[in-house]
Formats: sequence, C-alpha cells, structure tokens
Amino acid sequence: MSTPGRGLHGRVLDTLGPAITAGEYPAGSVLRTDELAQRFEVSRSVMREAVRVLESMHLVASRRRVGVTVLPEHAWNVYDPQVIRWRLAGADRPRQLRSLTVLRSAVEPVAAGLAARNASREQCAELTECALGMVANSSGHRLEQYLFHDVAFHRVILNASGNEMFARLGDVVAEVLTGRTQHDVMFEDPDPAAVTLHVRVAEAVRARDAERAERLTREITVGALHELDILAP
Repeated sequence: MSTPGRGLHGRVLDTLGPAITAGEYPAGSVLRTDELAQRFEVSRSVMREAVRVLESMHLVASRRRVGVTVLPEHAWNVYDPQVIRWRLAGADRPRQLRSLTVLRSAVEPVAAGLAARNASREQCAELTECALGMVANSSGHRLEQYLFHDVAFHRVILNASGNEMFARLGDVVAEVLTGRTQHDVMFEDPDPAAVTLHVRVAEAVRARDAERAERLTREITVGALHELDILAP
C-alpha cells in the first residue's frame, strides 16, 4: 500500500523496503542506485532520497566505490513503524506478530499500573471514552472502527504512564494492532471478554488502583497471545 504525501521516493520505498525486509535482497547484497533509478523510472536524486530513508532505518549502508549494501537483520531498526509494517506484510508475519505481542505483554501491564498512579483527569476521561468506543463497535464486523478506538486506548495508557520510553512505543503498538486487523489476524468480531477487560482497565485507572490495572492489562496481552496461537500459528 503506497503511503500518500511522500512523492516519488515514497513509491520507491513502498517496493524496495518490503523486498529487503522479506529477504529478496539478502544481507550483503549490493544495490546500484543507477540501476534502481532506471528500474523505478525516477531520477538519481529521488533514488538517493529513498536510500537515505532506508539508511535511517539501518536496512542499508552506503559506501563509496561499493554502493548500497543491504545490512543483516540484527542491524535493522526493528522499532521503526514503517519497518514493522513492511515485516508484517511479509511471509514472516506470524513470528513478527508474536515477537511484538510479547513486547506488549512485557510493557503494557507495567504502563497501566503507572497510568493508574499518574494519569490526569483528562486522560482518565479519554481512556473511558476509548473503551466505550470499543464496546460500541465490538459487533457487526466493524473492525476498522473498533481499531481506531483500540489504538487510541493503548496510546493513552502508554502516555499516561508518565514514562517517556513507554510513550514512545505508541507507534509500535499501533502498528501491531493495525497489522492484526489488516492481515486478518483477528476474529470477525473482537473477543467480548477482551472488550470487557479494556473497560475494566479504564475503571481501574480512574480508581487509581494500580495493581488491578496492571493485572487486567496482563490478561489482555495474554489473550492476544492466545489468539495468535489460533489465527497465526
């Protein structure tokens, strides 16, 4: 899917990025910018801009007299939302989803406990609004509408934790939730038990019950892992 507003270099990235993360260009492969410019029918300056973006993600490295070399997977910025999106679009999706969901299970319960201690009144109100939005869209195959409120809910939790490191993971969690929906790693309607848990987390945060907020959020992430066992084994 092309990303609007990025111009010609965005079109190049939408093809080249997924190809690299899918292993079509193994580590050590050398990409010639002149050849790529011809292939994509773009100018060299456009191609150089695309390469700079890939370099910022640590997918490639440019070396004089060598060219653009594809870096090994362990060098990639795996927290970059675009890299996550590309990897979830590839054949390695089940492993990526599991890895990212395990990350969520390690971070989000702790963040919810902190949110119960640190959330402002406005954040508590926003969290409740998100949870109610999830309830309202939890049936009738309205996964896109449900996703909107689900992403917003988890962003509030991470931001309200008061921990800037957790807050920066908002885009990562958003990509995981979006990837599950767009690649059909979701039931036609969300699990009612999971929806209820989100409402209860919002209540626990509002009640300043950190222990309960953490425990309930851990149940949400454990449930997400169990869904992967069924839908993306």
